[in-house]
Amino acid sequence: MEKTIACISTPLGTGAISIIRVSGPQCLEIAKKVFFCKDKDNIVSRHMYLGDFIYKGIKDKCLMVYFKMPLSYTGEDMVEFQCHGGEFLAENILKSLLECGAELAENGEFSKRAFINGKLTLDKAEGIIDVINATSEAELKAGYKMLKGELKSKIVEIQGKLTDFLARIEVNIDYPEHDDEPATTSYVKAGLVEIEKQIENLLKTASTGKLIKHGINIAIIGKPNVGKSSLLNSLIGEERAIVTNIAGTTRDTIVETINFSGMKFNFIDTAGIRESEDVVEKIGIERSKQSIKEANLVLVILDNSSKLTAEDEKLLELTKNEKRILVLNKTDLGRTLKADKVIQELNEEAFEISALERSNIEELKQLIFDKVIDKKIDSSSLIITNIRHITNLKSALQAIGEVIEKCDSESMDIIAFLVKNVWDTLGKITGETEFETVIDEIFSKFCLGK
Repeated sequence: MEKTIACISTPLGTGAISIIRVSGPQCLEIAKKVFFCKDKDNIVSRHMYLGDFIYKGIKDKCLMVYFKMPLSYTGEDMVEFQCHGGEFLAENILKSLLECGAELAENGEFSKRAFINGKLTLDKAEGIIDVINATSEAELKAGYKMLKGELKSKIVEIQGKLTDFLARIEVNIDYPEHDDEPATTSYVKAGLVEIEKQIENLLKTASTGKLIKHGINIAIIGKPNVGKSSLLNSLIGEERAIVTNIAGTTRDTIVETINFSGMKFNFIDTAGIRESEDVVEKIGIERSKQSIKEANLVLVILDNSSKLTAEDEKLLELTKNEKRILVLNKTDLGRTLKADKVIQELNEEAFEISALERSNIEELKQLIFDKVIDKKIDSSSLIITNIRHITNLKSALQAIGEVIEKCDSESMDIIAFLVKNVWDTLGKITGETEFETVIDEIFSKFCLGK
């Protein structure tokens, strides 16, 4: 008999309620040992009951709901208790359920059972993880689309076409006298080319997906005392970095994150880049240079109130191959660098701000967004954010390329084998052909009680 599992599904701590889940064939039997209400002997599925949880010294007025299989999250019989919030109470209710016959659930075991019982596909399960872990609107939307099964729908659609190709090929193999092999080959090849384009379009969203998942890394660089820390404070709306008129105040990188237009912006305030004999400052400068290489975008800060210096020109040379925005700070002091010959020769937009007066800061955020986010990607459509999905889509794309290449030279049975390989590779995304070790790895990422 499948074991009955139990776990606390809400975060531990003081709050309004705590939820304890029980799933498995004995869940209702166990619940009746500890929960008492007027209709205890006539519990109806999906009805909420108010009663008393009583076991040894533990007592609480709580709610209980029973879900009869298969109409539950896990696809098997489930019970949920909603008790008063509090770490001691929740833990002791769980302990009581374990003493009455339940076993403590492992990480993600409820969702793993939902997958095994056909209530979830792997991509939907990973969507749940993304929704739970989301820290931005864009990340939440991407996770919700996965949870809704939008990726699965696309995969199933492609697999349906591949199944059609396999059927055509099988007819050709079994009844060669009734089928035209060149026509079948041509039909399959044309269809595979279309599928190849569909997968390529999905993979094009992966770069944006990476930004949604991890945020846009923006390095703020410039010579000492140019206003980098003041700009960081203005961008995040609080005094996070120390600002003085002493050059070289920032010795290490400072990272702060905000949300803008649903995206995470990770601003990296760096040490001023210059020649220095100070050992600590030199380490900070090296880290600044490393931040440039790792950033999605570099803000090169220039002092708008004075002429370009040799240090400025070295910075412009250092970042010439990076995606960057030239930010002309200290516009409140009057002078502009836009007419400078060096700036004009770069043929790039030079954006004027005043970090001190916080002027044009919101406009700078919008410019950052527009500079990094691919406007060709429809943010309302499915965006691939999961590295496992990307890996399998790339493998499927490679497999399709192999079939297309061999369509005109290999026998129909070889083509059928290769097409089936594409089908299986795509199936790894939804879990229809996935190995148990991979399944275990995915569900281990869930929290307890999920």
